[in-house]
Amino acid sequence: MKKRESRLTGVFESLKQRGQKALITFITAGDPDMKRTGEIILELERAGSDIIELGIPFSDPMADGPTIQASYDRALKNNVTIASVLAFVKDVRKKSDIPIVLFGYYNPVFAYGLRKFAKNARLAGVDGVLVVDLPPEEAGELEKELKTEGVDLIYLLTPTSDARRMKLVSRRGSGFIYYVSLTGVTGARKKLPGGIARFVRQARAFTDLPVGVGFGISNPRQAGMVARQADGVVVGSAIINVIERYKNKKDIVKRVGRFAAQLKRGMSV
Repeated sequence: MKKRESRLTGVFESLKQRGQKALITFITAGDPDMKRTGEIILELERAGSDIIELGIPFSDPMADGPTIQASYDRALKNNVTIASVLAFVKDVRKKSDIPIVLFGYYNPVFAYGLRKFAKNARLAGVDGVLVVDLPPEEAGELEKELKTEGVDLIYLLTPTSDARRMKLVSRRGSGFIYYVSLTGVTGARKKLPGGIARFVRQARAFTDLPVGVGFGISNPRQAGMVARQADGVVVGSAIINVIERYKNKKDIVKRVGRFAAQLKRGMSV
């Protein structure tokens, strides 16, 4: 099979040429429902989001805090599955070429079937996959299937990652490296931990892949701080908070877009 050009690589390279950083926005598929998830993706793109992280809802999301757990619960009540998420991405591709990274846990992917998942992800137009509870030491089979289909597999680094782990992730990953800026679960924080710049510098000594930083970023000021240090800024729980707050309001889509636009402006200061 001819190798696909990576949309993720293209976006990071284009932004670098313009002296900009990527805004990576996380939402959960099916929260508050699939129709509005699709509308929110298009609005996020209009507002300046460069990459969408699309959460596959799971009943035991051990890496996620209460905000994203609640969004998964809302989506699961809407009977959202891997199959319906892939069908949804395929539909989004009729309207948008924004890079989409599926964010999830290994159990549902394994149950769906690794080869089937990789093939259908490619056919749907998925650009990357991040399986939060699958370390590279155990990811060989999924990595092989995704590589065959030309879909990037994104790995995590954390504040406790040593040089050996950085080398391993740098060698095995593709698309970008996701640096989890704090120990613990996802969730907006009033204050970000120190040491992000130092860690990003260390990671860059081992890789040419872009480094995105996430977990805890909750406002434009924090987004700007991280943008000065990394190649991408990942914002999830703060966006889910907006969705939860306005889930029963007619202007929910515009509210999410306005918040994303504020984040993007904060990154350009």
